[in-house]
Amino acid sequence: MLQKITISRFIKHIIPVFFLCAISFTGFAQKVKIDGVAVVIGKNIVLDSDIDKFKQEITIRSEGKIKITDCEMLEELMQQKLLAHHAIIDSVTVSSEEISSRVDRSIQFFTQEYGSLDKVIKAYGFNDLDDLKKELNRVQEENLLIEKEQAKITEKVDVTPEEVRIYYNGLKDKKELPEFPAEIEMAQIVIKAKPTNEEVERVINKLTELKKQIEEGSSFKMKAIINSDDPTVTQNGGNLGAITKETGFVKEFKEMAFSMDIGQVSKPFKTIFGYHIVLLHEIKGNARVVSHILMQPEIPDAELLETKAKAKKVITDIKEGKITFAEAVQKYSDDKETKNSGGLIVNPYSGESKFDLTRMDPALYARVAELKKGDITDVFFDQNRSGERMYKFILMKDRTDRHTADLVDDYVKIQDLALRKKKEETITKWAKEKIKDTYIKMSDNHRKCTFNKNWKKETPKTK
Repeated sequence: MLQKITISRFIKHIIPVFFLCAISFTGFAQKVKIDGVAVVIGKNIVLDSDIDKFKQEITIRSEGKIKITDCEMLEELMQQKLLAHHAIIDSVTVSSEEISSRVDRSIQFFTQEYGSLDKVIKAYGFNDLDDLKKELNRVQEENLLIEKEQAKITEKVDVTPEEVRIYYNGLKDKKELPEFPAEIEMAQIVIKAKPTNEEVERVINKLTELKKQIEEGSSFKMKAIINSDDPTVTQNGGNLGAITKETGFVKEFKEMAFSMDIGQVSKPFKTIFGYHIVLLHEIKGNARVVSHILMQPEIPDAELLETKAKAKKVITDIKEGKITFAEAVQKYSDDKETKNSGGLIVNPYSGESKFDLTRMDPALYARVAELKKGDITDVFFDQNRSGERMYKFILMKDRTDRHTADLVDDYVKIQDLALRKKKEETITKWAKEKIKDTYIKMSDNHRKCTFNKNWKKETPKTK
């Protein structure tokens, strides 16, 4: 059962994140025609390629520790489709905000994996960012439906301390106690290098002049190509396509775009990415078709050196006991996401503060791998995706080395495993009942599989 739980845990993370590997990006309808349909569940389908691609991802992501057959993979995928089908029947709803948040996280993940958004779009054959987002929206909506249906089915499931103890002892007797990886918990202080007031004024004046020239007849596209600091400008000429209030643009940008008239060029305004002017091309229902020019104020080397020196001084004060790390976060850190949590860094993929040391970004791993609890890194330079430049340092708040599960030290984790098992058993029982009255059509090739559930709806043989 531990192997089964592990497989399901991988499925939960792989299907939402690595769906790109399993579908054709020349169009889903076209893929259906050229790729074999393994099974239809309600109105949902599983393709033969889905089975192959997701099975490969499990092997890669588990580093070969989990082996799964085609038939096991198909059954996992069928259960996902069954949940999605009945989520619709049960009137489960997901908001556009929830979908948009997931889409933004997926895009961030792929961008980190490939190095740039342009590379992601090219790697999977999308026409542009809008094309990518459209497919991500469809997939993430289904993911949310699945998760909410699972939560609905298991909302009353819980485990008692006695059940946790029995579960642990059962694994121990079978010599199946899990190995927990090395985990760390980190906090950071970020000090951003800021442009001078004179440089900000220069950028605003330049954008104001560009606005005037465009209003007098100059080409917005050419002005964007020549002046914009947006890295995608060479491909799109500053045109961002249609945006809605739900798409993943920053608040200030959407507020400006939705306050304008067709043909209007905005005044310069600020976002985390820099300073912009926007041209509204067209209104399409609840969407706005816009172009923009982005300019980022330059930061002189002297300011960077001064920022670095300030960060080093903060470290010295912490080590000399003049100020605590938490106090320094409140007084000096410019990172809004961590400032109110003592600098605590949250894993963007798990939503938790714990990081698996072996699955970290290589650059960050190199900085923290040898730190002991309470150690602080040296000051180092960083630049975020919005172009902001900064110096930061990291505190190792907590560290647990790789070890075999212990009931006392790892009670919360073992409790979570026991709860997962009980929830999985509840969903399995639910699925066996729902299969009976759900339309299922399976290809002849896959009817050869032996499943744990009666997906083939075969009548039990009587002795």
